[in-house]
Amino acid sequence: MTTNQDMIGRDEINDLEAILSVTNTDTDAVMHAVRTDLDAIFTWDYERSRPALIKLYEKAKTSQWNVTTDLDWSTPVDQEQVALNNMAREDVKFFSDDMDLTGTPFAKWGEKEWVQLAIEGQNWTLSQFMHGEQGALICTARIVETVPWIDAKYYAATQVMDEARHVEVFGKYLDEKLSGHYPINAHLRLLLDDILADSRWDMTYLGMQIMVEGLALAAFGFMHQMTTEPLLKQMLRYVMSDEARHVAFGVLSLQEYYQELTDAEMKDRQEFAFEAAVRMRDRFLQQEVWDRMGVNVKDALTLTLQDESRALFQNILFSKIVPNCKKLGLLERNDAWLRKKFTDLGVIQFEDWVDTGEEYAMLDEVAKDRAAGA
Repeated sequence: MTTNQDMIGRDEINDLEAILSVTNTDTDAVMHAVRTDLDAIFTWDYERSRPALIKLYEKAKTSQWNVTTDLDWSTPVDQEQVALNNMAREDVKFFSDDMDLTGTPFAKWGEKEWVQLAIEGQNWTLSQFMHGEQGALICTARIVETVPWIDAKYYAATQVMDEARHVEVFGKYLDEKLSGHYPINAHLRLLLDDILADSRWDMTYLGMQIMVEGLALAAFGFMHQMTTEPLLKQMLRYVMSDEARHVAFGVLSLQEYYQELTDAEMKDRQEFAFEAAVRMRDRFLQQEVWDRMGVNVKDALTLTLQDESRALFQNILFSKIVPNCKKLGLLERNDAWLRKKFTDLGVIQFEDWVDTGEEYAMLDEVAKDRAAGA
């Protein structure tokens, strides 16, 4: 039986010492290489045989947008004022009101420190989005190379363009509107390395399209709902339009393929999904922000993991992942192994939320804006 130690390097999911032991040792490096051994697959079957992917491809062709011309970059962004505006909302607090902060560094914090935390948190979050989008760019280029169906190759090629646009837009916003970059989080980098190191084409789909993109879609939606900054709101609306198609691409492609896999093969996919879920949860603990703020990281994370409101925020980021895993059959195979693991993570309650294979058309904000303009 595969143990937590085998999959995530620790027995207990919330073992802070083990979580903090994962660090980047080359934060100043400009390049990072991942070695892999995979087959590039040509197909001589050009028949269009997958209607759902054909429909998705047609939607992608008409929903492209331009970072330079479709967003109003003249919009002024006062990051400190944005932080104050967000903090004024009752539903935007780092710790819940019932948290006892006596004896912690936060007990002496005033408005200045909380505003700086909000600013650093935004710099960190947008930086991780940018790094994750580059991971998606590389993974989707690989899908074009390795997936055996022509309809999937066609669609994946449109996603490569989407991902390049996302790296561009987050980089531009960080450079022109915010106040600093962060290096890639160690847990996120390990996950991207794992996805890229696996030569099986469906594991690239599972790791990136279902897990990473699924969590990103939920995170973008949460940030869009909470932010008061208009340029960021519009930017996130457009990125979410693309991301919904990307997750749908994974669901529509893997649903057919996973029906043919043995229990042993499905167990590999279940374990990979669980490992990916834990790594993504760990990276949202934003250890690098606490370090830059001069707060003891272990003390801050101890409080974060005890705070029920923060746990709710982190759990809801899985609201796109769990129903999509259910649709793929990953929850129930092998005596419901993944269902039990998602229960341990506290995210199984999202299993009956709408899956992205059905909702992507509703999230096409680019098409909505063009229709309104016309």
